[in-house]
Amino acid sequence: MGTAVQAEQSERVSAKYAKHVNPQWVRLLGLLEMDVRYERCEGAELLTSDGRRIVDFLSGYCVHNVGHNHPDVVEALQRELSRCGPAMIQTHVADLAGELAERLCARAGGRLSKVFFASSGSEGVEAAIKFARAHTKRTGLLAAEHAFHGLTCGALSLMSDEFWREGFGPLLPGVKVVPFGSLESLEGELKSKEFAAFIVEPVQSEAGVCVPAADYLRGAESLCRRYGTLFVLDEVQTGMYRTGTFLAAQHFGVEPDMVILAKALSGGLVPVGAVLMSNEICDSVYSSLPRAFVHTSTFSENSLAMRAGLATLEVLEREELGRRAMDAGNYLREQLTTALREFEIVKEVRGLGLLMGIEFQAPKQLRLRIPYEAFGAIHGGMFGQILVMRLFRDFGFLTQVCGNNFMVLKVAPPLVIQEAQMDDFVAAVRSVVELANSPGAFWSEALGLARRAFRG
Repeated sequence: MGTAVQAEQSERVSAKYAKHVNPQWVRLLGLLEMDVRYERCEGAELLTSDGRRIVDFLSGYCVHNVGHNHPDVVEALQRELSRCGPAMIQTHVADLAGELAERLCARAGGRLSKVFFASSGSEGVEAAIKFARAHTKRTGLLAAEHAFHGLTCGALSLMSDEFWREGFGPLLPGVKVVPFGSLESLEGELKSKEFAAFIVEPVQSEAGVCVPAADYLRGAESLCRRYGTLFVLDEVQTGMYRTGTFLAAQHFGVEPDMVILAKALSGGLVPVGAVLMSNEICDSVYSSLPRAFVHTSTFSENSLAMRAGLATLEVLEREELGRRAMDAGNYLREQLTTALREFEIVKEVRGLGLLMGIEFQAPKQLRLRIPYEAFGAIHGGMFGQILVMRLFRDFGFLTQVCGNNFMVLKVAPPLVIQEAQMDDFVAAVRSVVELANSPGAFWSEALGLARRAFRG
């Protein structure tokens, strides 16, 4: 197919999407020169209709832990479809759900012995809120500042950043937030004994890949026990071996009352989420025969989602991708730290396993500080988006800034990422940062982008 025909087809696709779905999304991708058509996606590589090869360092925000379209997960789904079994009867005992729940609980350990299946992380958070209230008979909820828990109303109520909340209120009453990492602030709120749950990410991903001090989560768990508040971990991005262990909680030696999983659970092919909990919490909701279905979801235990989850777990463990996440993560952080050490605009490279962030800071040199502050005044995310755009356009790497901290570039490739791909990524990041470290093309392009973005 000729280039002109491909371009025409691409324009038609974008036009339909803009007309019937979300025109601003099409506009944003166009501005960032990221509106491409993907023809085939395998492992960590994305092949476009115009012949480009993009290496994925975002993983759909930690969805593609086993890589894109892993053949074993695809085959498992094809087999499940071909057997024409009970996909969504709703009034039967779903055998695959029981099997997947057993395996998830065995890997999570601790007090986690029951599972409620959902279709997304946000829906899992909503379930956790309801279950916590049912168990504790309290209504208050505690969360950490700058968290990201999802965009449904209950999940959104746990988030402090106004960008996500604006225009969608009023949200749930009785929600308070405390600084992430501060046990003193946490205890100050817990003393009231008003809170059903403290819902927190073990590593704050969208806040800038913030890894807490070693004793923070253990201290938080202890305080929750003391004051009768459930200790709930949102592991939607950190779970499924992303940080090296099955749950990030296992790095810190804690035993949560509930854990929320989603994203990578089905290999990126079928929507699925899971809330793991103790027997006691489960019994508080499903407390009698009439309440056997008091909380459910239409697609909750459908056979495709459950089969995908089982196949994904098999791949993660057979290919030892948890160990791979630790080894590759340590290697990539070390290489990035070494390559970027000389640039004052780089503040830190941090993370856990293959979830990491490169934090940037305002330059001290006047020749760079003037354009930096000018673009910051236009939009706080301008600097980060130029980094993202150049990595994608000039070097063929897909990544993005963190949703609640535009000064942190998220680095989260599939766990199957190869060393050569990591080396190329390090070289690309260094090249872009080197360009940003001198006045010229980087900053003039940022100005051009700003003009296009705000041109009516």
